[in-house]
Amino acid sequence: VQLVESGGGLVQAGGSLRLSCAASGITFSVRTMAWYRQAPGNQREFVARITPSGDTIYADSVKGRFTIARDGAKNTVYLQMSNLKPDDTAVYYCTAERLGLWGKGTQVTVSS
Repeated sequence: VQLVESGGGLVQAGGSLRLSCAASGITFSVRTMAWYRQAPGNQREFVARITPSGDTIYADSVKGRFTIARDGAKNTVYLQMSNLKPDDTAVYYCTAERLGLWGKGTQVTVSS
């Protein structure tokens, strides 16, 4: 049972990245999945959530710039990030909400 994030990296402000989170050992199709992030010295904060039916919700700080999506055939949830800002710099974590299952995170660094 695990979640494995990938796709992080270093990008210039205004650039884009797509994060992936591959799930194994869970019934992915019935799970609400979410992305959170944690910047140095800050608490972990909510970024985006997607329900099994595909309903989505976003933090105000990323609305209009980030898109969460899921692929049931691949048991994978994605976070497409566009128009990135230095304030988006953080470790991004995937979670299967209500299971208390978290990945180890992937670092996103946005340079100005």
